Parts: sequence; structure tokens; C-alpha cells
Amino acid sequence: MDKKAILALEDGKVFEGYLYGSPGTAFGEVVFDTAMTGYEEMLTDPSFAGQIVVPTYPLIGNYGINEQDSESKKVQVSGFVVCEWCVVPSHKRSSKTLHEYLAKNNVPGLYGVDTRALTRHLRSRGVMLGVLTSEMTPNQALEEIMKQPRYGNMDFINQVTAEKAYDWEDDDTADSSAMRIVVLDMGMKYNIARLLAKQGCKLHVAPATADADYILGMKPDGIVLSPGPGDPALLDYITETVKTLVYKKPVMGICLGHQLIGRALGATTYKLKFGHRGGNHPVKDLSTGRIYITTQNHGYAIDASTVTGGLEVSHINNNDGTVEGLKHRDLPVFSIQYHSEGAPGPQDNEYLFKTFLTMVKDGK
Repeated sequence: MDKKAILALEDGKVFEGYLYGSPGTAFGEVVFDTAMTGYEEMLTDPSFAGQIVVPTYPLIGNYGINEQDSESKKVQVSGFVVCEWCVVPSHKRSSKTLHEYLAKNNVPGLYGVDTRALTRHLRSRGVMLGVLTSEMTPNQALEEIMKQPRYGNMDFINQVTAEKAYDWEDDDTADSSAMRIVVLDMGMKYNIARLLAKQGCKLHVAPATADADYILGMKPDGIVLSPGPGDPALLDYITETVKTLVYKKPVMGICLGHQLIGRALGATTYKLKFGHRGGNHPVKDLSTGRIYITTQNHGYAIDASTVTGGLEVSHINNNDGTVEGLKHRDLPVFSIQYHSEGAPGPQDNEYLFKTFLTMVKDGK
């Protein structure tokens, strides 16, 4: 466990440490996450596809890995950089260590890094491409970075969406008379489905390539547009589907789904300098003035000056004023940039699923 490895950034900065997880090399956009817990949910969040993730909390892995907290079927991150990983975790549900989990999923990790210094660098310079490697010298790594495609030029949805449509099975799911919800899966976290199922919904999960005819043919009472990775400007094939859906059924958009609702109705999106990732982001509800602490994981945002098509801004980020929610003045459509399902993070925002289902019942 003492094999040397490095994280090299495209601006020439190199951070040295030691390898854990799987041997090898990983390329990706290097981003930081400020959540203090929830590393298993981070690792399995599809919105992290194509990224090397840096938790800012210094000790990671202290409660191990279990079978209940995964948010997708596999580890989604390209690499995982920590200050220190816990060799001997302690939790009754733990079945393996962080190192064993990464190794099983063929994902390299780097430890022994000053992650606070790395985070300050990314906050100052902005997120950028990097390479985590135990196989290259710093000069070789920097040469290879320049050959890699830009993160913002890649469509990651086909890597994380469901291979085919399926019905979500859950012990708490109600009978056939329950509300039927279709989730358009662009990188759905499992907790979205879990929480909707607990509210008594029957869920059908459709792949991101499903068109409006297919989705409407399932006769849903409402539609949820899931989170997902990458630049929404590359997803016109999904945006065209959303343009139809918002006029046909009640729709809730989460994170990437929020951005696509905005784009479908005429708004534009832009890339943030270092994005919002973590479980402690304050969001203001403009209708009540109340502040909610939210979980977030996104690198793009809606341009407030372009919000149109009957939409209005409903929530803003209290740190930087960026758009955190939209609602339509006439249609049963709303969206949030943050994660109402948490996982990891606060549960303060689960009420939004009830808000959506009330809207669906009114529509029926």
C-alpha cells in the first residue's frame, strides 16, 4: 500500500501521494466535494461520471462500505483522491474497506495528498482535466492530459443511463391503482426511486434515449427528469423530448433534468468555475424567504437572464446567487438544481417529492 502515485493537473500542478484501490491510470475532470460523510453515495453517483473526485473532509472510509448505500450499480467516478483512507473501518453494516471497494471496481485512488491545498487550487484556477497514475512520470502524465478530449465535449449519458426500460421494484410500492411515474434516466440515483416508491408510486424507468411517444405511451400520471453528468448543451436529443413532455404531463426536473427544462423552454446554460458539490449548500426559496440546506452535484447552471417560456426563478443559491429552481406560471412543471433525494446530505428537501405528487394528483 505504499506505491507512489501522482495527480497531475493540466495547468502543470502535480500532487504526490500513494496508490490505493486499483493500480493503473485514470483521466478525468478534477472536482472537489465538501460533504463530510457519504463517500459511498459519492462514488456511485452517476453525475460523477468522467470525473476524479476529491473529498475535502480529511478522513474517508471510516465506516466502510455496505450494500445498502449505493446510488447506482457500480462506482461511477474515474478516480478518488483523499488525504487519508481508513484501513480498519468500524460499522456494523460494513462489508469491505474503501480500498477493497475501489479495487473491485477497477478504480484507482490516491491518498496522502493535502486535499485542502488541492481544493484551494481548484477554487482559484477552476476545475480542470487531470490524470491519476501510478504508471507515469509527471512529465509523461502532463503530455497525456493534452491528448484527452475535453470534459465539456463529451456526452456521458450513454455510460450511465439504463440499458433498457424497467419497472422499479420496492417492498413499499403500492398496487396498480397507485400513481404511475416515469423517470427519464440520465443518471438516476436510486434514492429518487426509493423515495417515490415510499410515497406509493409505481415507477417505470426509461433510458435517456426514450422519445416522447414511448414515455407518453406508458400512460404516466407524472414524469421525473433525473440528474446526470456533463454539459446539457450536448443533449439536444433529450431536450427535444422534454419540449413535448412539459406540455403533456406534470413534470419535475432534478439537477440535469432542471437544466433541460430550462433549455427546452428557451433558457441557456453555462459552466461554473468550480461547480457546487457537497451536502451543505444554502438555497433560498423566493416565495417564502426560507433557507434550505441542500445536497448538490453540478458544474453547469441556468443563466437567469435567459429564463423565458413561462418559467420564473423560484430558488437561488445563497452563496453566489445562481439559479437553483424554476417553476412554470401556467403548466404543472417545476425543477430544482439541487438534490431533493439527498444521498448523501440533508433530508430537508424530500418534501419536494410530496409537492410534485400533489401536483400530479391535481392533474388527475
